[in-house]
Amino acid sequence: MAQTKENVDVVLIGGGVMSATLGAMLSELQPDWSIRVYERLDYVARESSDAWNNAGTGHSALCELNYSPELPDGSVDISKAINIAEQFHVTRQFWSHLVDEGVIADPTTFISQVPHISYGRGQKGRDYIEKRYQTMVRNPLFKSMEFTDDPATQADWLPLMFENRGPGQVNGLSRVVEGTDVDFGSLTRQLLQNIANNGAQIHTNHQVTTLNRNADGWKVGVKDHGSGEAFDVDARFVFIGAGGGALPLLQKSGIAEARGYGGFPISGMFLRTANPELVARHKAKVYGQASVGAPPMSVPHLDTRVVNGREYLMFGPFAGFSPKFLKSGRFTDLPFSVRGNNLGVMLNVAKDNFGLEKYLVEQLAETKKGRFSALSDFTPEIDPHEWELITAGQRVQVMKRDPQKGGVLAFGTELVSSADGSIAGLLGASPGASTAAPIMLNLLAKCFPQQYVQWESKLKGMVPSLGRKLADDETLLDELGEYTARTLRIG
Repeated sequence: MAQTKENVDVVLIGGGVMSATLGAMLSELQPDWSIRVYERLDYVARESSDAWNNAGTGHSALCELNYSPELPDGSVDISKAINIAEQFHVTRQFWSHLVDEGVIADPTTFISQVPHISYGRGQKGRDYIEKRYQTMVRNPLFKSMEFTDDPATQADWLPLMFENRGPGQVNGLSRVVEGTDVDFGSLTRQLLQNIANNGAQIHTNHQVTTLNRNADGWKVGVKDHGSGEAFDVDARFVFIGAGGGALPLLQKSGIAEARGYGGFPISGMFLRTANPELVARHKAKVYGQASVGAPPMSVPHLDTRVVNGREYLMFGPFAGFSPKFLKSGRFTDLPFSVRGNNLGVMLNVAKDNFGLEKYLVEQLAETKKGRFSALSDFTPEIDPHEWELITAGQRVQVMKRDPQKGGVLAFGTELVSSADGSIAGLLGASPGASTAAPIMLNLLAKCFPQQYVQWESKLKGMVPSLGRKLADDETLLDELGEYTARTLRIG
């Protein structure tokens, strides 16, 4: 039988950006609390937070078209875009606070200014981009957005995409110069190093295997893969920030709130180049329109990436399928996640998402020639020898109960917590890491309601706009936008 090793205040499961963000907040709010982080791999930030396992977009709805759909009446709904943009402003404030406090010495180690551009092909695509621009630019969050359908201007903004196109093409572009590229792996490692310096213990090669309630919270079963030792840790609060691995752990906890959730794993691949001539002619993240049936995370985009100070271009994603819930997971992850309480949900999702299933089959059959054909929609200048195919991380789309349909896919993040607030986990994917700060603020309010009242003044020091909508206060938006741009060196 495993021996109880210690009693702690907080256990964070998973060494990614979500655990790191929550750990950074708690170590400042309650420096007297004991924190343990358990990561099953030999190094932190190796799954979804790794720079090459995600697109690195500072998701702020500036270019991501799935956040601003065209409605049947022809109007463009930007309500989700407003919400995502507000959340990223919160994240920027928290990161700026970390820089001010010296937690992050040099913000250029994880964030770079890269324009965000939306791209619509053909007359229909051009008209949608203009309509979207006209709707968004009236909101203070998007007031710096520009639009063009002029070929010369497009070639000036995006030389690699438009300088050598043939005549007569119709395209629409909208641009926000203040977009960002983020290395979430670098950010995560710096945050975890800081909380370790403040007394937290980070344990790699340690896997959480069981979660059982006890009198004061949770008994967390841990396996040390280095020594082979198994032990228990008693924790007052547990956060499951394990990416795709969160669903099985929530199921093991037995909390009622996790019942009915299922997961559908999707893997991704990208084409990548470090050719300096190509990189020099494309300084932007350019998001196009999704194929029919494609999930939001599969929207095609041609991106500038900055990783370890070096610039690359990346195009994709190309969807794949694996039953693993993590890149380093097991092929049994999906079948073992099926329960009596979620089987009906999963079957209803399968029934109602034939377009997604067809898209995945087509993507699995995609050839090298087909991938470069997709890239040719963005740039006519392609030499296949200059690009390599890389495998990105696993994403697990949330399936959950729906009173009308029985079950639906949820394209976003879901915070699942017990009624008593003693355990919480995060399910889902995009926009994910970009909204880690507001998600964790929501968690603090939900799981620590009594302490939250005492923490509020400190939290406003971390996030000055806490409790306010920047879209409703243009003066505050401008002040905080200037502050975060200066502090993060992205202005």
